Amino acid sequence: MIPSSFPDKAEIARLSARMLLEIGAVHFNAAEPFTLASGLPSPTYIDCRKLISYPRIRSTLMDFLTVTVMRDAGFEAFDNIAGGETAGIPFAALVAERMGLPMTYVRKKPKGYGRNARIEGAMSEGQRVLLVEDLTTDGGSKLSFVDAIRETGATCGHTAVIFYYGIFPETVKTLGDHGIRLHHLCTWADVLAEARAGSRFDSETLAEVEAFLADPRAWQAARAEKRH
Repeated sequence: MIPSSFPDKAEIARLSARMLLEIGAVHFNAAEPFTLASGLPSPTYIDCRKLISYPRIRSTLMDFLTVTVMRDAGFEAFDNIAGGETAGIPFAALVAERMGLPMTYVRKKPKGYGRNARIEGAMSEGQRVLLVEDLTTDGGSKLSFVDAIRETGATCGHTAVIFYYGIFPETVKTLGDHGIRLHHLCTWADVLAEARAGSRFDSETLAEVEAFLADPRAWQAARAEKRH
């Protein structure tokens, strides 16, 4: 069923952050930082995959994501919803169901046998495709998925995520230079604000997280110096 009436962006961001905190998807640890996919340290980590195990929260966030995309991109803007392997697949299926559209998914690389395909499902030339993922950090991983979609002759100018880091200034430019517009529900700033409001972490941890979010590159550089 297509959702039609929902809160404004600010309230969606606040509620989305609250739900991620409620299910324990948000992790802060300044003493023993996490390692990001880039290999760099971070006192923050988020696991959106946990959402699939919480039906009420999952359903609400997918309603939020669907209405956000329709408000920002248009109500008849897409013909196909594609999920990125693997975390984006369940969310793409849920959004496609709400929008009444076909669903496909994009492999990270060709599977190496059979048709050697990267696109699974039916995607055809001229279709307008929305790429759905769980999150984005600097936007780089989205480019390969979008290129695979475009190789079919379909178009892809939009990607929608539940969570956007919102701390790397190059992200929007990286995506924009590739002809991609980003839609998201909440960022680290929203999560930090909600964590403070709910007193979910001690003040020292929150201060360290805030320092990281204000200038992640400088925080990472300082950590690297300490290790040497």
